[in-house]
Amino acid sequence: MGVLLRLAGYTLRYKPQLTLVYICLTGSTLLSLAIPRFLGITIDTALEGGGTRVLVLLALSVLGISVLRGALGYGQSYLSEYISQKVAYDIRHSFLAHLQALSFGFHDRQRTGDLMSRATADVESVRWFVSFGLIYSLHILVLVVGATGLMLSIDLDLALVGLAAVPVAVYIAIRMSHRFKQLWMGVQIETGRMTTVLQENLSGMRVVKAFGTEEYEKDKFREAANVVTEETFTVNRLHAANSSLLSTLFALATAVVIWYGGWQVVNSGMTAGELTQFILYLGLLVFPVRMSGWVVNTFSRSISAGERIFQVLDATSPVEEGQGVTDLGRVSGRVRFEGVSFSYDHSTPPEAPASLGANGGAGYPPPVLSAAGPSGATLRDINLEVSPGQKIAILGAPGSGKSTLGSLIPRFYDVTQGNITIDGVDVRDVTLESLRRNVGVVLQDVFLFIASVRENISYGVADAPLEQVAAAARAANLHDFIMGLPNGYDTLVGERGVTLSGGQKQRMAIARTLLLDPPVLILDDSTSSVDAQTESLIQHALDEVMKGRTTFIIANRVSSLKRADLILVLRDGEIAERGTHQELITGDGLYSEIYQLQLLAEEDVLTETSAGDS
Repeated sequence: MGVLLRLAGYTLRYKPQLTLVYICLTGSTLLSLAIPRFLGITIDTALEGGGTRVLVLLALSVLGISVLRGALGYGQSYLSEYISQKVAYDIRHSFLAHLQALSFGFHDRQRTGDLMSRATADVESVRWFVSFGLIYSLHILVLVVGATGLMLSIDLDLALVGLAAVPVAVYIAIRMSHRFKQLWMGVQIETGRMTTVLQENLSGMRVVKAFGTEEYEKDKFREAANVVTEETFTVNRLHAANSSLLSTLFALATAVVIWYGGWQVVNSGMTAGELTQFILYLGLLVFPVRMSGWVVNTFSRSISAGERIFQVLDATSPVEEGQGVTDLGRVSGRVRFEGVSFSYDHSTPPEAPASLGANGGAGYPPPVLSAAGPSGATLRDINLEVSPGQKIAILGAPGSGKSTLGSLIPRFYDVTQGNITIDGVDVRDVTLESLRRNVGVVLQDVFLFIASVRENISYGVADAPLEQVAAAARAANLHDFIMGLPNGYDTLVGERGVTLSGGQKQRMAIARTLLLDPPVLILDDSTSSVDAQTESLIQHALDEVMKGRTTFIIANRVSSLKRADLILVLRDGEIAERGTHQELITGDGLYSEIYQLQLLAEEDVLTETSAGDS
């Protein structure tokens, strides 16, 4: 019930429209109840030999009532659709806004397809709850109460006979509601899994084709789709059986009413018009009671959908702005790590709100979190002070914590212990917007939008003039390539930059960050996907761009780190070595070992190339 009340709260944002729709709905329902009354009077008047004028007036009255009822019905349908669409929009907007506010710790453990299912299929279920369950159920209530009262006023005994099926129908509906809720939760969870399979298939289409696994992927999706089909079929089969049972009950009740009512017309003085009214009112009852199955179905489905939506909306981010945070302003770039430790186990939110229970409130495994969590890299007791304009290189094996260390500066994650300051101000004491305005990041996983080259580079600085965009592209050694495209900076980039090479995407991401002009720059393995020649071009450009900026260069190749002012070598989340390139290669530590291995690998490549040329 709490879920339904929260969903109803979104509807109350539109009180004027809601008031109008209830007025239209109530008026339309009352007019529907008036039509059998006029028809009964018309029949009795005709049988009693009433005048033509009276019959014409009665006929015109029925016609007028029908026209007015149609107009009110149109208003009710229009307004209910308007409100339900607005509520769906509000929930989707809140859903996306909250997702964007959650930290990396939350998104590391999500299935994209499942989140998409919640924002689409689950929100659509909520929309049906508003349109049909929350609004149309009033029509059913007024119709049932009104028809029952009028039947009782016509003949008490006959009404008791006709209404005997109602308690049985209500009992069946209540008994089925819990079952429907469980089944719909299963459907929605499986729909999320199916959407995940589809999303992965489409995103990884090149990998699928490269490995010739089209049939495997089709079978995987077919299996997921079959589960959704079977689960949905089970729900609809149960609903159909429920509706058929209710129809049979009312068919029996109608048969008894016709038999007993006909006997009363012959023997007890009931008029034909009254019997006609009674049968018509009973017929009006059949529809809402039959629709009670749909109402139960809609309510059950919306509860399941609401729980899944609120699991996300209620999720709290471990990275939040505290009370009294201030704007950081533009900083000089002095960064300091003081006793910093970090663990992913302490940075991720709970799987589901406690109010929904450990299983999400429906007897199913928590659907929010995927099996694939974060990398698990931890950091321990990191102490570091970086002066403005210094270039700090970070090297280490995969999982050593290189990227994690860089992600702590803009608060993609929060430290478990210790603190990080920029210009002496703790990063937790300033607004996230002002912090990230000062810290530019080129992530290892480059993401480009389906937009023009200019829009992708100016992402985050939407009003940047073309001259500034071109200057950032030149700094990333990308301008000449862009000018060679069919439409230059207005050329559209395919989904995730599929039309570009890895090096071109990396350089576009670098240009995007440079346009922000941040005092602190984090390059997270930003040259990993380029060849040696392209890397040299980028490094040459970055040497100029990094002047005056505090820069953290996270890389796996020693060749990217030679010109750094300070090199940190991480091992198992700790700083194993620190120093300049010359200092470290003369030692007998991990850096020297990595350098020698990479140097030998480059020499082997050169030897093979020379042998091939000869």
